[in-house]
Amino acid sequence: MDFYQVGIRPLLFNLLKTDPEWLQQQTIHSLSWLSQKGDRPAVKSVNRLLEQSLCLQDPRLAQTLFGLNFPNPVGLAAGFDKDGVAADIWSSLGFGFAELGTVTFLPQPGNPRPRLFRLPLDKAALNRMGFNNSGAEAMAARLAERKQDLTLRLRSGFNLSIPIGINLGKSKLTPLEAAANDYLNSFRLLQSFGEYFVVNVSSPNTPGLRSLQDAAMLGNILDVLQQENNTRKPIFVKIAPDLTWEAIADIITLAQTYQLAGIIATNTTISRDGLKTQVIAQTGKPVQEEAGGISGAPLRDRSIEVIHFIWQQTQGKLPVIGVGGIFSPEDAWEKITAGASLIQVYTGWIYEGPLMVRRILAGLLTKLEQNGLNSISEAIGLEAKSQK
Repeated sequence: MDFYQVGIRPLLFNLLKTDPEWLQQQTIHSLSWLSQKGDRPAVKSVNRLLEQSLCLQDPRLAQTLFGLNFPNPVGLAAGFDKDGVAADIWSSLGFGFAELGTVTFLPQPGNPRPRLFRLPLDKAALNRMGFNNSGAEAMAARLAERKQDLTLRLRSGFNLSIPIGINLGKSKLTPLEAAANDYLNSFRLLQSFGEYFVVNVSSPNTPGLRSLQDAAMLGNILDVLQQENNTRKPIFVKIAPDLTWEAIADIITLAQTYQLAGIIATNTTISRDGLKTQVIAQTGKPVQEEAGGISGAPLRDRSIEVIHFIWQQTQGKLPVIGVGGIFSPEDAWEKITAGASLIQVYTGWIYEGPLMVRRILAGLLTKLEQNGLNSISEAIGLEAKSQK
């Protein structure tokens, strides 16, 4: 029995009607404490219990991509651990990698509250957080301390074998014409602490940010980052699902020109098509009038279409991290067979609970057996190949 789904979630979501952002903050606070107190005997025991309950290790799920070793293909998407306060706990929750951020060069409070809403009828969320975070300098200081404690944490029983990525956004106060330098300043501070980096130009919640997906403006950002990238860290760009095919093709060309590690597809959508939710209860306003991006199940099909398009355009040579609407092993399998090398979850994890990652991994192993495959890497683009 999944106690989260039958007891905890109904209590928090339906009976107590807890504010989504407050609940997220309390969760990250608890996970941060577990992450930072790994030398305590009681915390060691909790960590081992989490690993026994939530982790699933199998060599068929492991991959080496862009120079990094991923024990499994399921990662935590950016947005949950915005300030990197729980970087060492995500592996104990079953994830094969985790992405911190979005972090901006300047610290910023984000948009006015309320700014995060559940849409349970749609298995979705609406957010207009606005990159609320403590800034790149604060994250760098925190991750520097983590780096110094690495040996101690290994002795404490933490499995630190998963790659940690850092998602970079533009500071709201920075003019669009100065965006490249803003991203560069964050990258300079954090370059030695992330295993890979993501240029986020696709959030709908920072004014003008999505205009940076324009080929010329995005090219400027990628150019300065790669010039600074003396350690050759893998760099991705995260794109919106609302782009035209022509715009996505332009970004693919840029990714190839600037030798990016790949593309993350996709961010939240500004579309409200097909939603069952008509009114946001917390505000009393129609969902069509509420600003922000939609994540979760409504994004599933479009993100698969974008992943498939990228795979076809590049013949599978440009890695894709697929995100959007993953709740089940079937959802994960669709992303991977469409062309995603890795996948990320966030909204689905909130709805399905901490056992979701293990269920997905077990389901992927079943899919491999059903299709006569020996490793998850053999499944990448499987459906796309059949449609060539």
